[in-house]
This record gives sequence, structure tokens and C-alpha cells, in this order.
Amino acid sequence: MKAWPLIIILLLASVSAIALTDQERTWISKVSQFYGDRAGKRVTAWRELIEDSKNLPESKKLEAINDFFNQLYFVNDIDLWGKTDYWATPLEFLGSNAGDCEDFSIAKYFSLRELGVDDKKLRLVYVKAIELNQFHMVVAYYKTPSSEPILLDNINGTIKPASQRTDLLPIYSFNGSQLWLMKEKGSGTLAGKSSRLKLWNDLRSRNKAEQFNKPIQNYDG
Repeated sequence: MKAWPLIIILLLASVSAIALTDQERTWISKVSQFYGDRAGKRVTAWRELIEDSKNLPESKKLEAINDFFNQLYFVNDIDLWGKTDYWATPLEFLGSNAGDCEDFSIAKYFSLRELGVDDKKLRLVYVKAIELNQFHMVVAYYKTPSSEPILLDNINGTIKPASQRTDLLPIYSFNGSQLWLMKEKGSGTLAGKSSRLKLWNDLRSRNKAEQFNKPIQNYDG
């Protein structure tokens, strides 16, 4: 049976099916007040997904998180935030119901970390999307340090090994602590701490403080 689209789930869901924590209730309340009731329902659906996915094998966690966030709208930063480059927090992404490739990848990364996937297995990878002739971001998952990574992407929703994504040219990657220069579709060369990335620092600061920005257009369709 084909899974229902997120929008239908949100319309049908009037109450949460899980016992929410105080923190989660605070998130839902703040997002609802800032972005509207439908945004609060998206956050509720996200929290239910996290709870339902906790005991899944890692491969299934990857699929669940990738599929969930890929249902949101793709919108360029300049059209959504009025800025050429803005990395939204997961709550801003869900609140606005839209984002660009960085926002899809960041929300997936933080969700997988919350589900217990080790940071050493995850990278946010900046690539050149060759066919689109533009820069792009994906999430890479390494089952072991020497494994070929598999990629979670919003352009191609099917999770595939990096070697099968000949349309992507890796440039650099990072996770919660490290930064790598990517010369091939493997591990890359360590280039220092991820704290060197200003946008990453700004994102984590807003994420910790739960500070939101409003999009300049409403994509809550």
C-alpha cells in the first residue's frame, strides 16, 4: 500500500499518538504561535516519527527520515528568507514547510543523530550537482569507517551508494566536529574542525536557543 502524503497525515491528525515530552510540547507551541497551527502539526508528525523509529535498524532509520523530509517543498533561500545563503534549523524548516538542499540535509542529519546514529557515521557533504550546474548538499552515511557512503538526497529520493551518483561531484564534507576536503567519493582529507564554517556555527547557535525566523513568503500549502 502506498504511504499517505504528509499533508494528508497532518490534516487527519488532531492529537498526538505519543506521549510528548515537555520539550516537545514547547517546540510545538512555539512553532504553532510563530508559523501557524499547521506548522505545529508538522512538528508533531516529526516527533511521532522519531519515537516510532527509535528501535528500527539503522538502514530503516535512514529510509524513514529521508522519506519524511523529502515531502517538504524545495525553495531557494533568496525566495524563502530573502538571503542568498541561510541554513535553517529543523524547526524553521518544518515551520516554513520549505527550504533548499542544505535545509533538507540539516534536518535529516539532526534527526538521525537524535535516533542514535553515531556522528562518526554521518557527514553533510557539499557537492556540485553536474546536471543542474549548481552547488548542492546531501547527507552521507558510512556504515563503517572504510565503507563506501550511501547518500540521502532531496533531488533523488532513492538512497544510493556514492559511486552510483555520478551526477554529483563532492567538494567538502563535515559533521559535528570535523571538516574534510573531498577529492573522491570516499572519506576525503581532514581539513580541521567544522567550527571553521560560519553558517554551521550560526545554525547550531539558533538551534540551541530555539530562535526562529519567518520566511518572506508562505509555503504552508
